Amino acid sequence: MKKKLMSAVMVCALGFVGCGDDDEGPTPPPATKFNTADSIRTYLEGKSMLMEGGNIPSHPNGFSEDVNYGSASQCYEKVLMTNSSGNFTVNSTLATIRADGCDHTASGSQSFTSTGVLIENVKEDASCFDITITFVGFKQVGRGMLSQDGKMLTLELYFEGQAVGATCAAGAVGASTVTLNKAPFTGNAKQVYTVSAGQ
Repeated sequence: MKKKLMSAVMVCALGFVGCGDDDEGPTPPPATKFNTADSIRTYLEGKSMLMEGGNIPSHPNGFSEDVNYGSASQCYEKVLMTNSSGNFTVNSTLATIRADGCDHTASGSQSFTSTGVLIENVKEDASCFDITITFVGFKQVGRGMLSQDGKMLTLELYFEGQAVGATCAAGAVGASTVTLNKAPFTGNAKQVYTVSAGQ
């Protein structure tokens, strides 16, 4: 009898099948981590977001990195954003535009801190949300997405008043729905940031 009881215990311990209470039901799937504006803001608080190398798009803010727009040129070596008290500090390491295009070697820097970050219309899996980042003198507007593991933030941004169709209602991040300065936009404006603990 003792041997039979021990065998039953071992089967339950090793198999986890047919033993114990059957009324518990299946384990529910984990809740979506980033499904509201508040959950995204809370997660990004205190984090650093780095864009460099192949994660820099050909058309940051909708403008070719290979064209000299003077102080508005979009040629970068890297961009580091930090998030504190709900605002982004953007530290850009500038690069040089040469005859054959953007040379991603560092040549200078500039820094801006936002006065407001508005996140709206978040899809359940954070695969798209509308975002407006306000700085002194200008705004960036567009759409973004945050991976469910929280390691990758993608922002498709344009300067306010220049783009139409850059919302989640129009399409997914990077979708061909944007008209920029009254012409169809065909470039890549997706800025891809690796998210990490603050530094």
